[in-house]
This record gives sequence, C-alpha cells and structure tokens, in this order.
Amino acid sequence: MYENLLLAFGLTLFAGLATGIGSLISLFTSRTNTKFLSLTLGFSAGVMIYVSMIEIFFKAKVALTSELGDQLGNWMTVIGFFGGMLLIAVIDKFVPASSNPHEVKKVEDMNLTSSEIEEAALLKMGTFTALAIGIHNFPEGIATFTSALQDPGLGIAIAVAVAIHNIPEGIAVAVPVYFATGDKKRAFKLSFLSGLAEPIGAIVAFLILMPFLNDVMFGMIFAAVAGIMVFISLDELLPASKRYDSGHLSIYGLIAGMAVMALSLLLFIQ
Repeated sequence: MYENLLLAFGLTLFAGLATGIGSLISLFTSRTNTKFLSLTLGFSAGVMIYVSMIEIFFKAKVALTSELGDQLGNWMTVIGFFGGMLLIAVIDKFVPASSNPHEVKKVEDMNLTSSEIEEAALLKMGTFTALAIGIHNFPEGIATFTSALQDPGLGIAIAVAVAIHNIPEGIAVAVPVYFATGDKKRAFKLSFLSGLAEPIGAIVAFLILMPFLNDVMFGMIFAAVAGIMVFISLDELLPASKRYDSGHLSIYGLIAGMAVMALSLLLFIQ
C-alpha cells in the first residue's frame, strides 16, 4: 500500500488543480462549448456512479464483512455510504447559494457590464466560491488519495472523473473575480489555489488516517467515498449536464462514462 504514496499524491494534485484549466478556459475563450460541457459532465457522472456502486461500495463491503461479520459488516457499509452523503449534504447546506460550486458559471457571464452587477459584490462572490470549492474538494482529495493508495487503477479512474468535474468549478471562481478586478492573473491564481484543497485533503488523510488505516477504517472510508461521489453526481454533475444539454448528450455522456469505467475495471483493475 505504502509503495503507492507518490502516485496517490500525484493523482490528487492532478485532480485538484484541474480548476486551473477551467479558469484558463474562461479567461481565453469568448464562448462556452455547451455541447462539450454537457457531454463531459455526463461522462464524469457516469464514471463516478458506476465506480462507486460497482467497485468502491463492493470493496468497502468485503473489507467490513471480513472483519466484522456479515450482518454488522453490511450495516456498517450502508451507514458509511449514507454517512458520506450526509457529510457532503451538510457542507452544501452551509454554503451560500450564490457561491455554491454546484451553480455552474459560463464564460459568457463575463460579458456583463459593470452597471449590471456591483464589482465589490462580484469579488466577494468569487472569493466565497473559491472557499466553497475548497471545502467541497477536501473530501474529494481524501477519496482520490485513499483509493489510489489501495488500488492505483481505481485511483486513476477517480482522479480523471474528479478532474473533469473540477473544470467548470474553475470557471465559477474565475468569472466573477476577473469581472470585478479586470485582473486575469488574480482570477487564475484564486481559481488555481481553490483546487489545492484536494492535495491538502490527501496530506490530512496521510497524517491523521494512515496510522489507523486497518481494514475496518478502510471499509468505512471507502463506503463514505462511494456516498460522496454518488451525491456529487446526482446533485451537481447530472443537473449541470442537463442544463447545457442538446438532444440527449448528457445521457450519452453518462452511458459512455459507465462503459469506459466498466471496461477499465475489466481490463486494468484487479
């Protein structure tokens, strides 16, 4: 397990800093490719839902039932799964709607004039959005890190899915900050830094959880990770994908994500 430490940290860093890609898109393009956005968000949701329900939940169940017995192990798996959902739901509850990263922004939002929205309010919104995304990314960092530590193939799949869904979050930070300040570097920097919460989550997982990472702890973390990822997919990715849908792109992306994840599980993940 410990031989995968550098890979686990690297994957978590890659996933978190994808917010910087979103900010670059918003700062150097004039329009959002909504068809591509819908397809990729659906794809990310498909990857997350499939890997959570088919692989991560199953691994959590195996770990917990082997240590605690079938009855208690099954109960603890379900408790961990819904506990992960509750955790991310509580985080959402305390994030103001205007700065919630689930409210996806588009590049065109930068075309608003200063008379329409007060600059100070926009800067505050961008800053709070960066903070909100950082809070959301923290448990995602733990999820990516612990998954990669246990199974590198699984960690790669989760890191890619998380990175895809972090791209529009980068736009959500960069758009209001750039509009308020006119400073592309500042907008990019704040967006980029908001993604650092994921590798910080990995560091916390390593320093605090690793000394206690036995099969029971691993099973509970994995069950919670599955719940977190399913919640994010249903609450954030799919609604955003449908919002920019053209035809059935969101569902096609969802199915494609599931298919790619299923194929990778068959070919690469033991």
